[in-house]
Parts: sequence; structure tokens; C-alpha cells
Amino acid sequence: QLQASGGGLVQAGGSLRLSCAASGSIHSVDYMGWYRQAPGKQRELVADMRSNGDINYAGSVKGRFTISKDNAKNTGYLEMNSLKPEGTAVYYCQAHLTTVDLVANTQTLMTRWGPGTLVTVSS
Repeated sequence: QLQASGGGLVQAGGSLRLSCAASGSIHSVDYMGWYRQAPGKQRELVADMRSNGDINYAGSVKGRFTISKDNAKNTGYLEMNSLKPEGTAVYYCQAHLTTVDLVANTQTLMTRWGPGTLVTVSS
């Protein structure tokens, strides 16, 4: 139910914009987070946004990356500027979703991960 896109190869100092679209019977995207996993390293939080508007950035990306969300499109974004070679990683989005079942008149909370999109920053 999450599809990430926007990764690719970019030179150091360049920019990329990642997108994460939620599909299905989505009532709301209550949390959007971007994580990354570099080769041989653990997955780490890059940035996240909560439903109350609180935003957090990893220290290594603060001032260069911007997280945002389009509620009408159920899509989150990560704008990445001044990219560095150490930013090379697979980037994953995670979302906390509220879905609706109109027939049963119920809502369900769920957490989903996107499949990951590769970002390669060349020096």
C-alpha cells in the first residue's frame, strides 16, 4: 500500500525528491517517516512528520532535507538537497495509516513500509 519513488544517481551537491504514495481505502496518513539503510549499516531515521505537525530530522541531514506531506494525495515527500556521498543508501518510507471499510463502517490503524528506493551519490 506504499510505493516509494524518486531515487537515482546524483552527483555530490545535487538534489533529489523522493515520494511515498499510500494507496487503498485511506482515511488518513497519521505519520510519515523516511529511513535509510547504507550497505553494511543499520537502518536509521532520516526524518519524520507526525499528524500534529511535529517534524524531526537526523542531525546529519538537518538544513539540507525537507519532509512534507500532501494530505489530499496521501503522499509524503523528502526533498534532499546538497547531497553527500555518505547519503548513498536505500531509502524507505514508513507510514501509519488509518484505513476505512465503508461496508463494515470500521477504521483500522496500520503501519506499512514502502519497498525502498536506491539513492546513489557520486563524489
